[in-house]
Amino acid sequence: MQKLNVVWLRNDLRLLDNAVLCSALQHAEKSAAAILVLYVATAETWVLHDMAAIKQDLLRRRVLQLKKELADVGLPMLAVEGSSYQQLPQIFSTLCQQFELNVFVQTEYELREQQRDEAVEQLILKSGGQFIRFDTQCIMPPGSIRTQQGDIYKVFTPFKRTWLAQLQANGVHCVGRPQKITQSELQLPEFPPLQGGDGSSAGWDVAESSVLELMRSFCREKVASYHEQRDFPAVDGTSRLSAYLAIGVVSAAQCVARLQLEAGNSWSEDKSGAGIWLSELIWREFYKHILVAYPQLIKHQPFQSETAGIRWQNNKQLFDAWCNGNTGYPIVDAAMRQLNQTGWMHNRLRMISASFLVKDLHIDWRWGERYFMSRLIDGDFAANNGGWQWAASTGTDAAPYFRIFNPVTQSEKFDPQGDFIRLYVPELSKFTGKSIHWPHGAGLVNYPKPVVDHAEARKLTLELFAEVKKTHAN
Repeated sequence: MQKLNVVWLRNDLRLLDNAVLCSALQHAEKSAAAILVLYVATAETWVLHDMAAIKQDLLRRRVLQLKKELADVGLPMLAVEGSSYQQLPQIFSTLCQQFELNVFVQTEYELREQQRDEAVEQLILKSGGQFIRFDTQCIMPPGSIRTQQGDIYKVFTPFKRTWLAQLQANGVHCVGRPQKITQSELQLPEFPPLQGGDGSSAGWDVAESSVLELMRSFCREKVASYHEQRDFPAVDGTSRLSAYLAIGVVSAAQCVARLQLEAGNSWSEDKSGAGIWLSELIWREFYKHILVAYPQLIKHQPFQSETAGIRWQNNKQLFDAWCNGNTGYPIVDAAMRQLNQTGWMHNRLRMISASFLVKDLHIDWRWGERYFMSRLIDGDFAANNGGWQWAASTGTDAAPYFRIFNPVTQSEKFDPQGDFIRLYVPELSKFTGKSIHWPHGAGLVNYPKPVVDHAEARKLTLELFAEVKKTHAN
């Protein structure tokens, strides 16, 4: 029976800096095994996980592009249209009937993904093969950043300090591009071929070379001013790499290595553009570390357990107004319409719109968390959950509950000329100056009246949190 090393890709859809792929190739060279790269789409599970249609499309387009890129280095790819995670053991069982399998994978941290991998691993081990995991999602794998007492950090700043110390000590290492190989064509069982998507992500280039150039050009040309421009949604001042990091077209290690190369010593300066962008990458890792250490988060539990007792009002009509960008608060509405129309939202706007849902509309943060996942092209459970719990004052490093974003002053500060608002709220296209941030009382016909009074909503928020704090103290 022919030996076969299967590189099972999930959210690591790249050639460069792919330790899983390179290790499988090295192993194959020593053991005279053939190589097969495998991807299985699981649309039913994607829907169960609230994966946005635009992200599903991005994944499908990227896999089909990667299949071409792999062919250029002589590597065959089997791209299968599956249904759910439950189908995976059967797919591998079919391969085991024809080959002696060793399976190489990148570790994934979410609960259902762990259960899926354990089921496949048991099958492979029973067949006499190996199931080899590589913990390469993060530069510093979960559990590797600990306090002097050996505990997991629950606060970002000391986590970051230790993370940076390890980076200084060990550096960052990226695996090179695989060498071209020659092997006989594999005779594979027939599986349903991967289907194309709906084309909704067409505006996002999926060629690895293009994504790498996007990352390199940002580090070369924009990162120096990142600290000055990142909070202004009308300015093209962010990297736009989040969607590619989420599915692994580019790795965090590649971003840090390029940042160090292009930014000189400024990457280690906290207040520089490079230093602040590096902090954003470390935040992504922090939330993954927290997710592994506190698996109850996967079940949508608040990190601060006492906040589970908050009596959210959960008004469905207000929630629909928020979802559709019809709250009467221009910056919130522009943000939500950007999300609905493009599948992406500027980070500052994510904070503003999340704060508004929780602390102005008094709606459970989990409603917003799920809605974002169902719309975001860069949806990532750990980052999305961490961001929502921060905004809701229920998580690690949470914004203190008494700090409540005023959507009007946030709008005036971060979209001072109203350029972003006019882009997504055409009803206000003729407004200028301060009036665009609060256009009410100006004879509007086509724009909604404010659904709540911010000052009154703020008072109720303080009461809701004070109530649970008092209950917990007793």
